[in-house]
Amino acid sequence: MQEAAWADLPSWNDDDPATVFGAFLTSCSGLERKDLWKAVCSSARAVEDKSASALRAWFESQFRPWALVNPDGSRSGLVTGYYEPILKGSRSQTRGFQNPVFGPPEDMIVVDLAELYPELKHLRLRGRIEGRKLIPYYSRAEWAPEESKRSPQALLWIDDAIDLFFMQIQGSGQVQLTDGSRVRLNYADQNGHPYRSIGRWLIDQGELKIEQASMQGIKAWAKANPARLAEMLNTNPSLVFFRELPATGSGPQGAMGLALTPERSIAVDPRHVPLGAPIWLATTRPYSDQTLNRLMLAQDTGGAIRGVVRADFYWGSGTEAGSQAGKMRQQGRMWVLLPRAYQPPEATSKPAN
Repeated sequence: MQEAAWADLPSWNDDDPATVFGAFLTSCSGLERKDLWKAVCSSARAVEDKSASALRAWFESQFRPWALVNPDGSRSGLVTGYYEPILKGSRSQTRGFQNPVFGPPEDMIVVDLAELYPELKHLRLRGRIEGRKLIPYYSRAEWAPEESKRSPQALLWIDDAIDLFFMQIQGSGQVQLTDGSRVRLNYADQNGHPYRSIGRWLIDQGELKIEQASMQGIKAWAKANPARLAEMLNTNPSLVFFRELPATGSGPQGAMGLALTPERSIAVDPRHVPLGAPIWLATTRPYSDQTLNRLMLAQDTGGAIRGVVRADFYWGSGTEAGSQAGKMRQQGRMWVLLPRAYQPPEATSKPAN
């Protein structure tokens, strides 16, 4: 992190922070357990004037901006998008609904190393017992034969395999059931294998050009090549397990256990950006030079979100949000807003002009 001034934040005076302020207040239910956030949360609860100018003044009085800088000294990074898809599903396996959704398997063991090795607090191992050894849990390809044996434990059954795959990448989704009701599936756990991009695999195979490897392009390829669907999906060994929740609130639960706010929540790498912190994001809209500069909240994480200047922009639910998220692969800069009294470790001063 590098010390910054409010004038460094592009279009800071043009944004209305009201939505983010409301979401931040909600986040305070968890944040204020940490000394870092107690005073700021107490001040936020006392705010009466919620006009845009008054809220900007409040943020300026309570926080200092810090520019996020990559290890190589660069200040730009990748900004992708994600959304909450709406799928069609059934409570039982019937014709047309053959793709099961599972909760965390009972035989998957999660090893948390933080107590022995505090420097590994963000690392958890997943495995299973074979004889007397703990071995890696099933990869996606290895899990496929397990599905029929475990079918009684399936939460739901989905009509389309590629839609289910993309819901795993997004981390959540809503499912429209055959009886007309709707439920939400939220990330519960993961099999411990690293995420691998199927878009990159298709590019490397010469099946798609880089500008075609959006979610829409990948779905089109899958529809045209059904015999190779499993081959493509299995190139990503990562597998996500879900839990069922009511379809209520503004969005799915993020890593903080709170509902995400469309176009105001981002996923970050918590090794570099504290969850719950306000973030000023300066980027552009998908496939465009149109600026997208606004105050966000770091409320989520993701297996593919790794690095200092790295963000995943939550667009909301449904088809239009999916269209925006699927196309978003922009460059952007990020400033994290931290309480004024706090000095981040290893932070550097703003360079002289």
